[in-house]
Amino acid sequence: MSPAPDAEASRATNAQAREAPVAGWRAVFPPAQWLASYRTTWLANDAVAGVTLAAYGIPVSLAYASLAGLPPQYGIYCYLVGGLFYALFGSSRQLAIGPTSAISMLVGVTVAGMAQGDPGRWASIAALTALVIALMCVLAWLFRLSSLVNFISETILLGFKAGAALTIAVTQLPKLFGVQGGGHGFFESVVTLAGQLPDTNFAVLAFGLAALAVLLLGEKFLPGRPVALLVVVVSIVLLSLTPLGEHGFRIVGALPQGLPDFRLPDLRVRDVDGVIPLAFACLLLAYVESVSAARALAQARGYEIDARQELLGIGAANLAAGLFQAYPVAGGLSQSSVNDQAGARTPLALVFASVTIGLCLMFLTELLYNLPNVVLAAIVLVAVKGLINIGELRHLWRVSRFEFGVSMVAFTGVLVLGILKGVIVAVLVSLLLLIRRAAHPHVAFLGRIPGTRSYSDIGRNPDNVAVPGALLFRVESALLYFNVEHVRELIWQRIRSTPEALELAVFDLSASPSVDLAGARMLAKLHAELQATGIGLRLVAAHAAVRDILRAEGLEESIGDFGRRTSVADVVDEFEGRISP
Repeated sequence: MSPAPDAEASRATNAQAREAPVAGWRAVFPPAQWLASYRTTWLANDAVAGVTLAAYGIPVSLAYASLAGLPPQYGIYCYLVGGLFYALFGSSRQLAIGPTSAISMLVGVTVAGMAQGDPGRWASIAALTALVIALMCVLAWLFRLSSLVNFISETILLGFKAGAALTIAVTQLPKLFGVQGGGHGFFESVVTLAGQLPDTNFAVLAFGLAALAVLLLGEKFLPGRPVALLVVVVSIVLLSLTPLGEHGFRIVGALPQGLPDFRLPDLRVRDVDGVIPLAFACLLLAYVESVSAARALAQARGYEIDARQELLGIGAANLAAGLFQAYPVAGGLSQSSVNDQAGARTPLALVFASVTIGLCLMFLTELLYNLPNVVLAAIVLVAVKGLINIGELRHLWRVSRFEFGVSMVAFTGVLVLGILKGVIVAVLVSLLLLIRRAAHPHVAFLGRIPGTRSYSDIGRNPDNVAVPGALLFRVESALLYFNVEHVRELIWQRIRSTPEALELAVFDLSASPSVDLAGARMLAKLHAELQATGIGLRLVAAHAAVRDILRAEGLEESIGDFGRRTSVADVVDEFEGRISP
């Protein structure tokens, strides 16, 4: 079967991009790149995708705004302006920008303590947070810090997302049961809900469960379709035309008609304690989620995204959110999958989505008056279900109990400390995990592979043959100031535990790409200590930069030649030849 014309065009465009790297202003303004190769046949695809995304995004954004503690229209504003400005600077062709469940919850629980019960102050702090995120994105772009997000491991995110999902869910369950809810933190909220269960409004509960069932069935059998919009429309019709509205349903009520005003927040950063940590946590979540989703879609479509450029895209989206009465936004996999499956070819789909949402705000807001809050709760519950990846947690348990434990630390941190502090815990655990691994590198003690002149880890390959009278080892890491004492101690432990007398130690440096001054001095110290016990030390297979620093420290004069032509096998052959009778 021959490839589809659009697939061929996409591959041709990608090949051309690889052959001729974009530079100058075009590099930071992606529309100048994709518009040049835009096909008129794609216009219909982008238009349909944009309208579909708007149909998906409006009910979801109403639900997420309630998580953020803001009026429902603020969630719609996020979709309206976030995607439009991302389309100007983002490098992904299918990523959809809007509010996400985790960020909405993070904003809601954190701003609650800063707003002092004032709705206007609440909205200003949320908008100010988006502006601070935009500034952080620009600074990170200028200083090329996009790679720093890689320090947050997938293991940590797995636990964090599961904890965030449960935290979000427990805030929506009171709406599902038709009770008041309350409490601070996950466990207090669960206890409060349990005490209110006797007051359950069964009409609301039945309605919510029916909405949940339809949403789950739609997710399974109609993926990528705006099933949530159908549920919203049907629920509004039922509450408007039947006596259901008399059974204690809480509704969205009147939404302001028209587009949001351009407005600077009434507050400044110095006026609100805690805005910078909140913005940093939101940025971490936004960038990790956006880049992960963008990479997954780009890989499926056969192109690459620019992780550094994504900082500008996310920054532009949050700048717009902060200036047009919204709150922090990000790219989410679920909304982006809707955009992709609906046929989006380029970021122009986001423009069509914004136009559609703008028309709805101008002419259709009255239709949302009787939308029940329990339906919004059902939408959130279905959305956060995807944050808990049971299959991956089971896989982690099988593969690495240590990694699973780290994931559970992040999970517990979110439940016990809340989402904001949970993000900080996740970052700290990631950094500690990284430091632990770097400070405790694996030291492989080597033996000869039978029938060859090659040597490998004798601990993993028990059939390898040890060299009598010699200890061969390799550090599978750079030798740096924070790990050299650990390496030295492991070597001495092995020497002390070796029953036979040793005459030679061979340090294979082939797996150590770099050595700093502390590493070079550790080698010199190790040589002196071994020499005092009658054991000679040889260094082999050092990389060029490593040889340079070792020579600068005078190790070639004290230890001997460690040129690139000498191998472990050469030194062992020389040693065995010398001791043979």
